[in-house]
Amino acid sequence: MSNPIAIQRLVAQFSRQMASSAAGGIGRKVVVLGAAGGIGQSLSMLMKMNQQVSHLSLYDIAGTLGVGADVSHINTRAQVKGFDKDNLADALRGADLVIIPAGVPRKPGMTRDDLFKINAGIIKGLVEACGKHCPGALLNIISNPVNSTVPIAAEALKKLGVYDPRKVMGVTTLDVVRAKTFYAEKNGLDVANVDVPVIGGHAGVTILPLFSQATPKVSLSADVIDALTKRTQDGGTEVVQAKAGKGSATLSMAYAAALFADSCLRGLNGQPTVECTYVESTVTDSPFFATKCKLSTEGVEKIHGLGDLSDYEKAGLKAMMPELIAQIEKGIEFAKAN
Repeated sequence: MSNPIAIQRLVAQFSRQMASSAAGGIGRKVVVLGAAGGIGQSLSMLMKMNQQVSHLSLYDIAGTLGVGADVSHINTRAQVKGFDKDNLADALRGADLVIIPAGVPRKPGMTRDDLFKINAGIIKGLVEACGKHCPGALLNIISNPVNSTVPIAAEALKKLGVYDPRKVMGVTTLDVVRAKTFYAEKNGLDVANVDVPVIGGHAGVTILPLFSQATPKVSLSADVIDALTKRTQDGGTEVVQAKAGKGSATLSMAYAAALFADSCLRGLNGQPTVECTYVESTVTDSPFFATKCKLSTEGVEKIHGLGDLSDYEKAGLKAMMPELIAQIEKGIEFAKAN
């Protein structure tokens, strides 16, 4: 039999991590689009545990009423309602934050280009609905390939005349979570005290962890830096292969998305935070790029620069740019043509 005291402690600990300091503050409406999927179900549960959420709307094309009923039984603040495929507008109205993990997951042998062919249309349709029914909401885009889906979202909102670059963010937090974990494990550190910024995009070589800026500072050999970088870049593939055709990185992605959403909510509630996220940017030649950003009451208040890079990181930055820009242009071209 489970120990209710232990479970309560676990929930309390997680709630503290998820901004329990906001208790008594403004309750926000959060919407999860794709809530019945592998990421969406876990993410929905985690957002139900966030004390900043007063209303949680769960939407998917199938299965959402059951997920909504299940999550609604958790004894936390948020009121939960599931919406089926014919009630997207109702799900979105009044939203402060919309999190979008909708789309198909990666499977063995599937590239992000394969994902693009399926997910591009899905993300465009969902973002258009956001533009019509909750144009002021922050958008957290998880659907891959993020390097392309965020530009698609931007173009879709531009067509509707409601695009605000401060409010459209690609969730790259899983890259940061992985970099922190791998760095801490390698150096015997408490991961709770570790920070590693990750810049660029959210696919392969476009993911660039800045271990030269990691804290606590540890001297690493060139071979170790290269191995940690490549493992961070290939983290998604590592999970897909380990699951042997039965899924992708759903649990860690849900966790990372919940962390980033929490930071967005804190910003909305007047507690600015700094997170790495993929946004429209002028920091590099790429029109969209992930760096540290200050999140505040209107979304992205300030986009930070790259900081000092090592020679290895400078080479990685140069190498990623053609691929990143090409993926962005592909997204923009799709949005303009459809």
